[in-house]
Amino acid sequence: MVLTVTSLSKTFRMHVLNNQRIVGFEDVSFSVADGEFLAIVGESGSGKSSLLKSIYRTYEPTSGRVLYESTDGTVDLAGCSEREILALRRSEMGYVSQFLDEIPRVPAVDVVARPLRERGISASKARERASNLLETLGLPADLFEAYPATFSGGERQRVNLARAVAPSPRLLLLDEPTSALDPETRSLAIDLLRSHLNETTTAIGVFHNADVIDALADRVAILDDGRLEGIVDAEAYTQEAQT
Repeated sequence: MVLTVTSLSKTFRMHVLNNQRIVGFEDVSFSVADGEFLAIVGESGSGKSSLLKSIYRTYEPTSGRVLYESTDGTVDLAGCSEREILALRRSEMGYVSQFLDEIPRVPAVDVVARPLRERGISASKARERASNLLETLGLPADLFEAYPATFSGGERQRVNLARAVAPSPRLLLLDEPTSALDPETRSLAIDLLRSHLNETTTAIGVFHNADVIDALADRVAILDDGRLEGIVDAEAYTQEAQT
């Protein structure tokens, strides 16, 4: 297994609400195999994004373990140092949020090329791969050198997805990466992800669209009110969703 999540929980303390305790999710356990795509579904507020952020360590879990089989051995993402998690993000992990946190006054092609440059790839080759990915996702060529701050939501999502996929991470985490895309562009994004999901890339993604789940996922984890209700085969889940 590439990733084994055991009894993972995240609780938030709301200081502006007299230190009130808010449960993001609790006691979640599952494993993900090499090359598998696990979709996470659930109603709004069920803890999907919080779970994904806790795996990536944007949020520090309150309790539990996230054992990741890196190229250098097993690492507990829930408890490792900041230095270790930052190194893994640069070398092995990719994350796609719904929103692009762009660097001011950096062209879209360089935003996508940046993780490749951080891995030692030359500027020309990194920009070439970045341009190819943006073209694959249907972003107009005249926007490659433009600043993403001026883009639409869908255009930003395409830049965000291209940036995460560019270095071919071993573990790819996706939080509603196609929510702002129209059907045609969503189809391009699905094709891109399909081409990058293989025995060397494992993915966990939060989705609402049953068609995307049907096209990409192997299994589906269902969250309800912060708890894992179960994990089912993706085909069975989509058939049930369509009835």
